[in-house]
Amino acid sequence: MRNYPLSISEVEIIENTKEYVLIPWTSQSRMKPEVILDAEGPWLIDGKGCRILDFSSQLVYSLLGHKHPRVISAITAELNKAFDISPRFANDARSELAKELASITPRNLKKTLFTLGGSEANENALKIARLYTGKHKVITRFRSYHGATYGAMSLGGDNRRWPFEPGDVPGVVRVFDPYCYRCSFNKAPENCSLECVSHIEEIILYEGPDNFAAFFIEPIVGSSCCLVPPKGYMEGIRKLCDRYRILLIVDEIMTGFGRTGEWFAIDHWKDVRPDMLTFAKGVSAGYIPLGGVIVSEEIADFFSDEILWCGLTLSGHPLSCTAALATIEVLKEENLVERSKKLGYQLKTELEKLQEKHQCVGEIRGTGLFHALELVTNKETREPFIPWNSKDTGMTSSYIKDLLWKRGLSTFFRWNLLFAAPPLNIPTKDLMQGISIIDETLTDLDQIIRK
Repeated sequence: MRNYPLSISEVEIIENTKEYVLIPWTSQSRMKPEVILDAEGPWLIDGKGCRILDFSSQLVYSLLGHKHPRVISAITAELNKAFDISPRFANDARSELAKELASITPRNLKKTLFTLGGSEANENALKIARLYTGKHKVITRFRSYHGATYGAMSLGGDNRRWPFEPGDVPGVVRVFDPYCYRCSFNKAPENCSLECVSHIEEIILYEGPDNFAAFFIEPIVGSSCCLVPPKGYMEGIRKLCDRYRILLIVDEIMTGFGRTGEWFAIDHWKDVRPDMLTFAKGVSAGYIPLGGVIVSEEIADFFSDEILWCGLTLSGHPLSCTAALATIEVLKEENLVERSKKLGYQLKTELEKLQEKHQCVGEIRGTGLFHALELVTNKETREPFIPWNSKDTGMTSSYIKDLLWKRGLSTFFRWNLLFAAPPLNIPTKDLMQGISIIDETLTDLDQIIRK
């Protein structure tokens, strides 16, 4: 019988991983796995006992850092009940969490279908939209990522869908994004007329307004560019959806639960109410996997008599729901949503200093504790440091990640985007240490540009 926790050397862990584990989103020969043996707060402990600052909350989900005692205590208490129950039965943790979600999401939303994660949340939102409207087409954006299952991947706009085409789910119509730094319509803020909204209406008319079930949108784009839309954009999208009877579905999987300085990113636009909201990641701070889609009362009422053709074996697991309840409780009692807003101002100020200082920083984007630095080789031409959707030839993301790691920082990095999304309860001194490490690394990149 094995003894727990396991006692395995760093070498054995690496060997076992290379021999028996399929690592996602990479060719296996390129993968050089870093060993993490422990973690606490915003810090990871690697196989050599070195402390690494977790500056992207893993994949932007570890809102409370690692080993928060309140969440661990709640999970342990629930686990000691030795209680598991399928989705068709009523349960205290599941029902209480659903009630809690209805109280913190936009006030027109009411009932939740729980899932195992974000991909399944968007997959089921797509099903619900088509069941409810009887229509099949959906609008999404090119700078988007909505998950890794077939339906969710079909919704996404980035290159992770390419290997599965043409077998993806049909009916997805993609539009351009509100990417002000690289405007698709060659506009600048001073002469912008929200062409990024008006062109969507033109596409709707070309594709047939009566064919559209929903518009899937990340209110603040996550891993595909950290885009904050300009003033009037979200209101314009809501008006389009109302005009053509299209459901507005907001993907809050990366931005939910205080990450952007509001409970949800859509809360930055008080008059814009979604018809559905999908969530995962931060709902349980990553302690136990959980996701879901919460729908409006009107949509919920439709399924009073119509069959909801959706379901997953372990959705709404009591252990996951308990972790989520504890997470939300901590967010409230430690005032972490407001802290994310206030500390986010400091983060943005410090990153803007780096933009001014370093030749390789083209733009800083974000809000709350969710920001990204867009790296360029030339500030005038805005040439990306690593071209978007490239195969990482020449200068690679891995090289930049290694520079950061060797200095003691781990963060999310995609092509020419370096993310800063630490836990919401990160101590200020640790935040400043992370910024200092990024500063040193950008100096190295500036030198590469000069050569």
